[in-house]
Amino acid sequence: MKKLHSTTVIAVKHNGQVAIGADGQATMNNYVAKSNVKKIRKLMDGKVIAGFAGSTADAFTLLERFEEKLNSYGGNMKRAAIELAKDWRMDRYLRRLESMLIAISKDEVLILSGTGDVLEPDNEVAAIGSGAMYAQSAAIALKKHAPALSAEEIVRESLNIAADICIYTNHNLVIEKLP
Repeated sequence: MKKLHSTTVIAVKHNGQVAIGADGQATMNNYVAKSNVKKIRKLMDGKVIAGFAGSTADAFTLLERFEEKLNSYGGNMKRAAIELAKDWRMDRYLRRLESMLIAISKDEVLILSGTGDVLEPDNEVAAIGSGAMYAQSAAIALKKHAPALSAEEIVRESLNIAADICIYTNHNLVIEKLP
């Protein structure tokens, strides 16, 4: 899997709740180009929420295609993700896109990559971007040792921890949750 820099996106399913969040920093080489990018998008009238890491233009192309697949497969997120991953790997145009996605629904958390991977993460915690391992570690620990926290609270605290450690992650957070 390609390691993507310059952001942190994390999704958590916990106690029947699902939340996803991202920081707002966009970097170009070694400087901050923008500090309040919105890397979370609602799809299918808010039934699916996706977050991206990598090239913004590439991610928007993939999000568009993913929503088309969701519509084609009646909202079946896993099937739509698999079909997008097939296209992403095989299509000459798509395979040049440098981005990764996390998609959540009320029932699933998936990571999609350009290498054709569609992963259901362990512990119902998915993270991508340069601060992914910091946020993921924090979320797993919080789920285990602070089980009364909501999914949204775990996402927020995990992103704040990542922002304290990762120079490519800031504290301008966008967090969305599903009921």
